[in-house]
Amino acid sequence: MNGSALYNIGFVLEQALGHVTHAKNLQTNVRRDPDVRPHWALIPFETSGIAAQIPIYKSNWTVRAGLRTRHSLRRLAKYATIDALFFHTQVPAVLNPDWLRRYPSIVSLDATPLQYDQLGPYYQHESGPQWLEQLKWRLNRRCFCLARHLVTWSQWAKEGLIEGYGVPADKITVIPPGVNVYEWQRPTPHTRHDGPVKILFVGADLERKGGLLLLESFRALRPLGVELHLVTKDHVPAGEGVFVYHGMQPNSAALKALYSQADIFALPTFGDCLPMVLSEAAAAGLPAISTRVAAIPEIVRDGETGLLIPAGDQAALTEALRRLVTHPDERLHFGERAQAHVIRHYDAGRNAGRLLDVIKGEIELTRMQERIPA
Repeated sequence: MNGSALYNIGFVLEQALGHVTHAKNLQTNVRRDPDVRPHWALIPFETSGIAAQIPIYKSNWTVRAGLRTRHSLRRLAKYATIDALFFHTQVPAVLNPDWLRRYPSIVSLDATPLQYDQLGPYYQHESGPQWLEQLKWRLNRRCFCLARHLVTWSQWAKEGLIEGYGVPADKITVIPPGVNVYEWQRPTPHTRHDGPVKILFVGADLERKGGLLLLESFRALRPLGVELHLVTKDHVPAGEGVFVYHGMQPNSAALKALYSQADIFALPTFGDCLPMVLSEAAAAGLPAISTRVAAIPEIVRDGETGLLIPAGDQAALTEALRRLVTHPDERLHFGERAQAHVIRHYDAGRNAGRLLDVIKGEIELTRMQERIPA
């Protein structure tokens, strides 16, 4: 990368939950484009010290992200030429309308605030009084209007922008985050084997992600000769055939090895938008069992790449697991279809290229408009 880069782009990326992995994948893939000079503003979620004692700031992520973003952009503008800004998610952008006006800005999101409100009980998120919710809606709609273009992770989120905020459909492009597919593929394809069938779960929040339900279903299926491998930050009671992993880092070799050794991926989540772990599982050639929540049916195609069940349905989860445990040919077929699906639609490298094309297009449009005499 040198001073002659055609496109100087500021990337403002929130560092909460699965967005941390998304940011790492973007950093890896964007740097491969020789025409782009990226400038990174990673907005931390956590608070500590005096900041953790300040009312509103400590408890309101939108306020915290907005102020931290403003500080980062001021610093960025002092030393860098900026042609456009890319925000993910909309949270760092909502309280920065002046920056949205100053530069061509693209805003990316995995869910609209209204959709997030619907999932709120599973994220310890509660809606406020009506006046506050109306203010929040107006601020977010202003953000969506000021953005030159909007990128959503799913069709579900795109429909949420259209129906909930009146955003024109042609202003929105669906670009899933995805994974670097070839980094997650097994060295050799899955085959039938005589050992225990290994079920893998990856979710920091064991309860919200359905891990407690999965433990109950596993106990019912234990006589079939299965193992349960849980990657989580939460404590899990010891039990025969249960293996627990703490402190696994995103994209780490150890985490990829667990995917490679597994036979089935299970995420019976109660509340999620588009969990990136489902992309990782598909890239590893695993059939997935998950729930009909938000955008999950877009990546786990029921009866094609895996099985979908109603959230919270213990009996359905047990039977879905039993089906894949006892039908190895079916789970291998689902895994092959899942891998093909993720290669086609959820490859992070390809999708980063699509995202850069959107941003470059807005930059070129701006340059063309600036060349036209008033």
